Amino acid sequence: MPVPKDSQNKVSVQIHLRKIPLLAQLNEDEMRQVMTDLRIRTYAKRDVVLQKGASGDSLLFLLSGQLQVIDVTEDGRAIGLRMLAPGDFFGEIAVINGSTRSASVVALSPVMVALLPRATALHLFSHSPSVAKHMLRFLAEKVQRDSQFRALLSIHNTAKRIYTFLELMKEKKDGDVEVVENLPTHQDIANMINTSRETVTRTLLALVQQGIVEKGTHRLIILNPQELHKLAQN
Repeated sequence: MPVPKDSQNKVSVQIHLRKIPLLAQLNEDEMRQVMTDLRIRTYAKRDVVLQKGASGDSLLFLLSGQLQVIDVTEDGRAIGLRMLAPGDFFGEIAVINGSTRSASVVALSPVMVALLPRATALHLFSHSPSVAKHMLRFLAEKVQRDSQFRALLSIHNTAKRIYTFLELMKEKKDGDVEVVENLPTHQDIANMINTSRETVTRTLLALVQQGIVEKGTHRLIILNPQELHKLAQN
């Protein structure tokens, strides 16, 4: 669906785009170009937003709703790789190197997505210092995360793998509260770290009972970060 021509809707979409960290510092000329080329699409829950192997013809931004990046194993199992929240962008690797999509993205709720054509995205990467700086930092963090995740998979003790997974996923919120936002399902965690769903459920329940974590809606609050870190290190 193209961006509505109604000026009020354009202002609304521009406000949304200013909330996206990658685009937040664009100057007015750059933002106008983005607005001209941008396409807005909506998807229903469980729709496939990106298909693995498809052409990388656009950079995508999640405006509302929740998405999950998934891969499919050789035996047909879907593995949840990471969750996406409003403000996140995705599909950048295929845009940068002109390859096909390396994973699929599915909607976990009704979502609104903005698609920026590859040519416009590449122009921003090379001509907008703020976008280039943000993208370099994002890619560096992604490489570091991937390296940490490979190290996690080499841990033989399954409980320790789960503790380490939570350590990697946690982030600090207001007031220095540490949380795991958009917590994957127990089955997705199990698939990602090569264990069983029952083991994940049992280990998380033990952490709750020990007062180390507290489960919320799609999030995990780390009540005792020091103890969790100690469990991951021991």
